[in-house]
Amino acid sequence: AFVGHYYKTFDTPGGRGQLAALYQETSMLTWEGQKMQGAQNIVQKLTSLPFQSCTHHVSTMDCQPSGQTGGIIVSVTGQLLVEGEQHPLKFSQVFQLMPSTPGNYFVLNDIFRLNYA
Repeated sequence: AFVGHYYKTFDTPGGRGQLAALYQETSMLTWEGQKMQGAQNIVQKLTSLPFQSCTHHVSTMDCQPSGQTGGIIVSVTGQLLVEGEQHPLKFSQVFQLMPSTPGNYFVLNDIFRLNYA
């Protein structure tokens, strides 16, 4: 459910700003090697990407429990098609989700990388 929600929101024009609700001040994002911390800095990075809309196609998704506090590691691979481009880019992304309130999670760690192979 998380992965579908994340990419649907990300791919909607103007939707990346709404992803702030998934992050907290302790959250960290590494985007193509560039590191930032805190929901505001993360969303600033995501909304400043040089395209208005895109489409993620998830190829694989693997999850594992993480640690003693109920965290979840999520690994995603797939293809990203940016508006105006004809060829999709391969990507991988890893999320570490941590419980915030009962039944809810936030993204503690988010690592995104394009795969140029």
